[in-house]
Amino acid sequence: MSLTEQIKEKLEAALAPTFLEIINESDRHIGHAGHDGSGESHFRIKIVSEKFSGCGRIQRQKIVYVILSHEINNLIHALSLDLRAPGELIPKA
Repeated sequence: MSLTEQIKEKLEAALAPTFLEIINESDRHIGHAGHDGSGESHFRIKIVSEKFSGCGRIQRQKIVYVILSHEINNLIHALSLDLRAPGELIPKA
């Protein structure tokens, strides 16, 4: 299973998102520090989940960090998060 699929499975199971987009940006970081050659080291993730309702930005990030703790500590070099509750707009690209 790819790292992208692993991330997707974990986030779907824990957050039951109404919207989930995982963008692998690793190819934009070839030759940079932290690029390990795996093709899966830099990610941008957009999530809309009811679990984020009533939570501030940092609380939302902590929720995701706990869910992806193994991946963040061992496999992911860079992670950008856009975490929203239902009704909050997701900005386009």
